[in-house]
Amino acid sequence: MANLQLNDFHDVTRPEAVAVSPDGERVAFVGRESDPEEDKRPASLFVAPADGSRDPHRLTRVSGASQPKWSPDGTRLAFVGTREEDLDQRVGRDEDDDESDDDGDDAEADEADEEESDGDSGGENGGNDEPKPQVWYFDVELGGDAVQVTDREEGVREFDWGPDGERIVVSARDPTDDQAEMLAERRDDGPIEIERLQHKANGTGWLDDVTSYLFVVDVDTGEEQRLEDAYGQGAREPIFGLQPAWGDSGRIAFASNRTDRPDDSGVMDLYTIDPDGSNLRKLTDSERRTYAYEWSPDGERIAFVSGDPDNWYRPAEICVADPGDRADDGDSAEDWSVTASLDRTVAMLTAPKWLDEETLLAAIGDEGLTRLIRAPVDRDDPDRVFSAQGRDRNALVAHAAGGTVGVVLSDPVDGIDVFALDVDDLDAAEPESLTRLSALNDELLSGIDAPQCRRVSYENADGEEIEAIVHLPPDFDPETDDPRPVIASIHGGPMSYDAPAWNFQYTYWTDQGYVVYRPNYRGSTSYGRAFAESLMGTRGDLETDDVVSGLEALADRGWADPDRSLVTGFSYGGITTANVVTRSDAFTAAAAEHGIYDFRSTFGTDDNHLWHDWEFGLPWEEPERYADISSITDVDEIETPLLVNAGDQDWRCPPTQAEQLYVSVRKQGVPAKLVIYRNEHHNVSRPERQIHRIESITEWFREHDPEHETDEDGDGA
Repeated sequence: MANLQLNDFHDVTRPEAVAVSPDGERVAFVGRESDPEEDKRPASLFVAPADGSRDPHRLTRVSGASQPKWSPDGTRLAFVGTREEDLDQRVGRDEDDDESDDDGDDAEADEADEEESDGDSGGENGGNDEPKPQVWYFDVELGGDAVQVTDREEGVREFDWGPDGERIVVSARDPTDDQAEMLAERRDDGPIEIERLQHKANGTGWLDDVTSYLFVVDVDTGEEQRLEDAYGQGAREPIFGLQPAWGDSGRIAFASNRTDRPDDSGVMDLYTIDPDGSNLRKLTDSERRTYAYEWSPDGERIAFVSGDPDNWYRPAEICVADPGDRADDGDSAEDWSVTASLDRTVAMLTAPKWLDEETLLAAIGDEGLTRLIRAPVDRDDPDRVFSAQGRDRNALVAHAAGGTVGVVLSDPVDGIDVFALDVDDLDAAEPESLTRLSALNDELLSGIDAPQCRRVSYENADGEEIEAIVHLPPDFDPETDDPRPVIASIHGGPMSYDAPAWNFQYTYWTDQGYVVYRPNYRGSTSYGRAFAESLMGTRGDLETDDVVSGLEALADRGWADPDRSLVTGFSYGGITTANVVTRSDAFTAAAAEHGIYDFRSTFGTDDNHLWHDWEFGLPWEEPERYADISSITDVDEIETPLLVNAGDQDWRCPPTQAEQLYVSVRKQGVPAKLVIYRNEHHNVSRPERQIHRIESITEWFREHDPEHETDEDGDGA
């Protein structure tokens, strides 16, 4: 067996979404792959029979795909894709086209234009000639290439099928003529002029005043109707979208913020509207953040996720409402909750699914694990189901239809794949119907040594129990071997949690001989509201205690060598890393990634002013608090060699934060290094940059590991 190598990253495929056909016989999923030649991670669309009788069939090869959704009759599979315009829409010549010579010059010019637009699509500087995301569909009965449905200049963000299968509803930006001229000027490096309070959003860039609307589109003709009263608004709309959902009753649900100051509010209200644009109704009371709308099979009720728009530590819940109800008539989203008794949050990026008219399937965060629950809609009495998942692997996404559940399971040893089982087997300890549908990474994983993975609980300095997921080197015997070098990897959020799962960098590090532990420090979700809210209003002390106590616990077990230790984390994990090294010298070296280190100076330069205002107040009103929660205040206490990295277009944790920390540490003569990833947002997307990120952290640790040896070529021994 061999060790995982950095270039093996290109051979990893990650399933990201699943969609079960209405009859329950097929499962579509999106797989994120790697294109080394283009240095991209395109997403491809696959379909597999739910009984596992054949391997998944690839539907797309050239361009990205997301949001797979089956038509109501199951004959067509639609998705959002960024592809060249459908040939069917390009053949022939419009009557308004000018006469042109047939000397081939136009064809050569078109080919040159295509070559110049091979870069990233979209974005504030993207050219008009670049393809935009549109809705396409495959006719799975007849076969053939995908058919383009929409052709919007600014592209399409989301969509849903109408109950008749003849129309879809899409959300899309719709600029006026003046706004279109402004966008063209921006793309041509013109000035940015903004009067919005929420003036930027990570992954989107500088915002504008262009409104997103819902459009009802005829699938066959492409004819569309804009619903004038169905528009998006608010600070969270650039991130969450309008989330259109079309029920069998004919009503369309969507999200919007119609408060007095929508850019100064995290509210997302649930609205419904008729497909002709009439009968707009607001269901919620502007006190919650609602999303992931799912109509019941008969279209009489709607399920959704409801969270506190300010307090994200508070568990998000599944709610069910009758569209005839109105929160401003006395009810509220809290009255509609069917999961409040769990004291567990709905897992991020998941949505409830109806198993029948009276029952929902959902995913929750439950003590360091994403797992499935079954919730009756007439009472708050949900059950934990699918015990066959176990505590050693994580359920990333799930979908249900036609008596079948499709789920992506991530196992720290066996990798990430798509599975299916019968709804009737959800309570079985060993469900006979549980079938693995994909083997996306078997060729890679069969040739490498797999890490061991354990759950470990320990007490922090305050006597509270903290849980960590620990990955051990494949050749390590915890009972007899000497301690190994250790990496503390801290999750972001902080309203998140770590669970047993396959991850490239953890497998790479364990194959290099490191113990990796991932603490679910105070502030993490999945352990109940009180545990998460214990961090509210503070920064640094609690997380540092939980991270350092984990290092001590592993050293006491004889697994970890504290003199050969690295602490690292991304986003909030980067914030915590900086706090750890200002408060402790327990670690040999550190790597803070894409974090915030001076909360005062980041206010207004990132896209999170609402969160900071809610949790800490305004910086000019609470200067002492902002100083107290910022690691830069105690930067003179840092003696630990520190690597700092950032994306130069990160609007969540701006790169100036990394520069401040780096210069402040370097100014004191402490070993430090700054790495900036150009043209990257909060997450590093390009494969070569992701590889470089892991490599640079590993090399930094080796450089400052007192016992690490190098060979004559300078490579690790």
